[in-house]
Amino acid sequence: MTLRRAYTAAEYAEWVKQAVFESKDLRACLEYDLEEMQRLPSFLDPLEQSINDLFTKMKNGNYQFERSDLVFMDLVRRYGDEIPFSTLLKQINETHKYGLDIDPTNPTA
Repeated sequence: MTLRRAYTAAEYAEWVKQAVFESKDLRACLEYDLEEMQRLPSFLDPLEQSINDLFTKMKNGNYQFERSDLVFMDLVRRYGDEIPFSTLLKQINETHKYGLDIDPTNPTA
């Protein structure tokens, strides 16, 4: 499966913002169901922290695209079946590693 990369910086930022929301929502859902579970999954805190760190870097203007995976990708590989928004995280990582998917025939798109 080929993952789509963000076309614009605004779209990429929106994806990261959506991931922040999704991680908070996952925590809320799991905490609600905590009566049935003994404790929250061990991946949740580091996942949420790494997504928030990425978002903070973007807000502060300290973010840079790189050729390496984002921190949360180890968690996505190990626990992807338990992370409902793992495809979004993979798309964010793909854009992080390979840059925006700018159409060379229409650079203003």
